[in-house]
Parts: sequence; structure tokens; C-alpha cells
Amino acid sequence: MNDTIAAIATPYGSGGIGVVRISGPRAFEIVTLLFSRTQVPKKIAPGLVSHRVSHGFILDTSDPDEPQVIDEVLVIPMQAPRSYTAEDVVEIQAHSGTIVLRSILSLVISHGARLSEPGEFTKRAFLNQRIDLTQAEAVADIINARSANSLKFASSQNRGELKRKIQQLRDPLINFLSRLEASIDFPDEVETFEISPDEAKQLDQVMEKCKEFIQQHNDACFLKDGIRVAICGKPNVGKSSLMNRLLDQDKSIITPVPGTTRDPIEEGLNIDGIPFVVIDTAGIHETDDLVEIIGIEKAKDHITNADLILFMKEPGSVFSEREFQKMIPPVKNPGAKVIMVINKMDLAQEKSGKMDLPQLTPAHAKIPVIKISALLNQGIKELKEKIVDTCIRDLSMETSAVIPNLRHKKALELTLSYLESVKTGLAQGQEEETLAIDIKNSIDSLGTITGETASIDILDTIFNNFCIGK
Repeated sequence: MNDTIAAIATPYGSGGIGVVRISGPRAFEIVTLLFSRTQVPKKIAPGLVSHRVSHGFILDTSDPDEPQVIDEVLVIPMQAPRSYTAEDVVEIQAHSGTIVLRSILSLVISHGARLSEPGEFTKRAFLNQRIDLTQAEAVADIINARSANSLKFASSQNRGELKRKIQQLRDPLINFLSRLEASIDFPDEVETFEISPDEAKQLDQVMEKCKEFIQQHNDACFLKDGIRVAICGKPNVGKSSLMNRLLDQDKSIITPVPGTTRDPIEEGLNIDGIPFVVIDTAGIHETDDLVEIIGIEKAKDHITNADLILFMKEPGSVFSEREFQKMIPPVKNPGAKVIMVINKMDLAQEKSGKMDLPQLTPAHAKIPVIKISALLNQGIKELKEKIVDTCIRDLSMETSAVIPNLRHKKALELTLSYLESVKTGLAQGQEEETLAIDIKNSIDSLGTITGETASIDILDTIFNNFCIGK
């Protein structure tokens, strides 16, 4: 925390603006050694004012006789604690280009800063108590948002909504624990502990809220990662053509030769603000070709892990229970859904509709069926509508301002288990010491969400997933 760190804070590549960020006790000192309001360096350091933009030049003065102008820049100093990290911060806005930004960063490091670790700027903001851990995680969620909804939830979390809700759960538990500990530490001065009706009600409310948060994660975690949609079927049924139509681009190679797709092709898709990840899998069939066998196994893995499966058939083909089980092995997601997509309807039309559609067995009669022609782009709009309806028709995404992530969900589940032990202990007349341990553990579990009781391992795991410069 005593080091001054620096990094390029914008993506690599050519563009209008690139930012080099410096944070730490020597941030202002270092920038005054590099920055000049004129192209000729002056002996007097420029008068930089906190939170005001200064125009000038970054100079390489390694050769005092021939100083070199690296770039024309804007410099924004931000004095602690009114900065992103709550330390002295300077942002240098230069032209965005790999060479120019690296040159500026190299000069900053040569004057005493060190290259930041992944997520170290945000980690310092957390350690300096400017933000809590949920807000730090929200920064990464904002950067990685795949849809308007995911951005909305991440922005809400970044404003401290989840922190506030978790604190509302902890407060009654802390009060409950204080009464328990008073009874344990001062048995002669305090009445024997007995839970009041209000405390019992509050305990139930905390448990109910934990369950609501867990359900919210189960219902809407796809907003961060995307709903995984696997396209499966026999070879040459039109899976790659459908993939290209859904994406509205030629992502998959299409040929009349069966087995063209061997490695699964994965791509993001946004439908009505809902993020999806579409996977074009290899055709599943019997084969002796080793490469095809590997592709089929990969296809089955993607199908097994899918949230939604598009099972493709052709008009005139036969549907059987055996084929269904072969194409769609047991999935890991118990809520996974299936849509049967009948492709090549243009062939049925050419033959005056004489090609019969596959008939579902009674066991699968509720599977929705959509008829399309990927070749003629017919039925694709209806299929997209059915995909969205099938995935989210039972969800109410407006019930909460925030959606807990998987780490939060596990902490809430652990909290719930401790509180259930407390409820059981109260019913069985358990000793106060044991009740206090469970209550304290539940408080600590909630504290790991906001970072108040998070271990170093948890912090390292979270911030190591950030990019350098954030």
C-alpha cells in the first residue's frame, strides 16, 4: 500500500484516447517530472491543481540536452481521498496507441512507480474503505456486462444496493448475538436468555430474505454469463445454417458434406436485451472416424451443460424416444429446456406439403415445435421469440435491484444453514454458547459478501480476475 502503482487503464489498440493511471504517495511527484505545459521542459514544476485538467506534453528527459516529446496530453490529478483508490491519483490522457502508451508507462515506472497487479487499483479502493467488496465486484460486472439488464443490475450493485441489503440482514443478528453474549458473560446480572417474539420474527425474516436472494441468483444468474443454447441434431440437418441465421453473420462453415462441423463453435447473441451463448455442435451419429468421435463427445458435453437445447429435425424424418435419449443425454442443469426445430420447410413446400412432420411421443408432447427454413430465413424471428419466452417467461427480473453472484449465493446458503441450526437449537433448548457460535458464524458468512470478514484467499481470487489497470 506504500508503493506507487501505474498501468495502462484502457484497452490496447489504436483509438482516440488512451489513459495511463498512477496511484500512490508519489503519483504527483512522478507526473511533475514528466509533464510540461510547453514542449521545452522548465526547471519549475508545473502547478497542477487537484481535479482540474491541465494541457501539456509528456517529455522524456533522459538526455537533458535533447528532451523528446512523447505525446501531447491532458493530465488530471486527484488528491486523496477524492479519487478512485482514495489515494493520490493522476490520470494521463494521451492518444491511444500501443507504442505511445507503453512509452509513457515506461517513463512513469522509471521514475519510481511499479506496474500494478491485476485489479490492484480497485483492491486499493476496497482496502481504503472507499467501496465494499460487492461494489468492487460490480466494477468487473459493469465492464463485462452482456446486456442492458446485466448492466442495470451491476450499476445498482456498484451504488451499494447489495451492501445495504446485506447490512439489513446482519443488524438484527448482531443485536441477537449481543443479548446472547451478555447472558453468557454476565449470568448473575442478566436474566436467563429467552428469545422474544420480535427476535423470532426477525430471525425468520432474515432466513426468508436469504432464500429470496438465493432464488434470485438461480433465476437470473444468466444475465451475467448468458443463457447457454446448444444446437444439436444429426449431420447435415442445418445446424450451422441456423447458427448463422441467429447471429445474422456467417460464423459457421456450411457445405453439403455431412460432418463439416467437428469442433463446437460458440458465439454470444443478444435477443431483446437478454444475453445468450449459442453453440453449434457436431452432428451426432455412428462413425468410426476418430476426429468425428472426438467432436461428437465435445458436442455431448456442451449439450449436457446447456440451459436450452435446440433439437433439429427435418420434415419427413421420424422422431423416437431412443433418438431423443441419444441426442440429448441427461443434462446437469435440472431446469434445462428443449425446443424442437423443424428445418428445411422449403423442401416440404416444394413437394406441396406432403412431407410429414416428426410426431412427438406422449412423453415429450409438451416440447414446443417451431418450423423454419434456415436457407430462406423463414421462421427465425418466431424461433427467437420462442427462445426468449421459453427461458424467461416465469421470471420476474424487476423484483430486485441486484442479483447475487455465485460467491454471494454460497455465502447465503452457508448463512441459511447456520440459522437453521439456531432455529433447531432454540426448539431443543440448546446451550447459549452453542447458539452464539452459530449466530456468529451466520454474521461472518454475510460479512464475506461485503468483505468485512473475507479472507485473503477470497480477496486474491476476486481481484486476480480483474484486468491490469482497473
